[in-house]
Amino acid sequence: MRTIVLNENNIVGVNNNSLIYQFPSSVDLTGCEIAVSNITMYYSWDNINSTTLQNNIFYYNWVSGTTNTQYTITIPNGLYELSDINAYLQFCFIQNGHYLVNSGGQNVYYAEMIINPTQYAVQVNTFAVPTALPAGFTNPAGLVFPTTTFNPVLTFPARFNEIVGFAVNFATAINTGGGNTLSYLSSVAPQLQPNSSLLIAMSGIDNKYANPNTIIYSVAPNVGLGELIVEKPAQFNFNRLLSGTYNRLLFQFLGNDLSPVVIRDPNMTIILVIKDQDDVFADLGASRGGGTGGLTHQQNSRGGHNSSQHNTAISGNGIRRF
Repeated sequence: MRTIVLNENNIVGVNNNSLIYQFPSSVDLTGCEIAVSNITMYYSWDNINSTTLQNNIFYYNWVSGTTNTQYTITIPNGLYELSDINAYLQFCFIQNGHYLVNSGGQNVYYAEMIINPTQYAVQVNTFAVPTALPAGFTNPAGLVFPTTTFNPVLTFPARFNEIVGFAVNFATAINTGGGNTLSYLSSVAPQLQPNSSLLIAMSGIDNKYANPNTIIYSVAPNVGLGELIVEKPAQFNFNRLLSGTYNRLLFQFLGNDLSPVVIRDPNMTIILVIKDQDDVFADLGASRGGGTGGLTHQQNSRGGHNSSQHNTAISGNGIRRF
């Protein structure tokens, strides 16, 4: 087998999702197979992006006096936990003057998004905005109080709604005159990372069982945002290369929609192994034992069949994540 290595020096384009390996000279890869040996990269692909994901906008409504105005929250492209999205909402409240300060000097906001871990959901809480300054509070931004209490209205349009797990265009209630707190739970599982795993595609692949037929592997982050992913398959999953002569191979990271993703950190290393015809023939020769040795090997293989299946099942359950 032969090994080839790709790293940040092989990256082409602007989003760190495409790498090209240039062979020193043209090579005939007829009858060859290729597999991923090792991948190290940082968990740094966007989960909020205005172009590739189109999920960076939601809205809130606020009443000043008797005027109800809708404000647009446009989240900058990047990687976000829910707490980061909530912090950006609070930042926008400050920018728009929609907050007060309590007697302890803490900012008071009237809407929030938090994680409810026991319900595997995002919980949205809205609070009644008072009609006058509460005792001990200050109003540094000159908030114009409503004539009647209300709760801010958060609206989640298409694409952003998937992040928080609500229906398209879900909106909280304005609760005019209610004077109480309202809480809402996600109606479906939140998809905070739309690309929970990356599909790996490679030019020259002949995988008739995959769609598209260039997919050879996938990488799922099992670490926190910004941490190092080390992916090393338990065994090589070889894919056949199309017959012909090559001077380069194109390697791409794709999202669940099969579009290239935006990867922030170019620091990565991908090691691939190529098995050529000589390796295939060597494998065949090694498996052709003669006399008693060959028979013993065959019997052991048959005898271990059920045990192998059992171990595979245990392994599958062991890596399952909920």
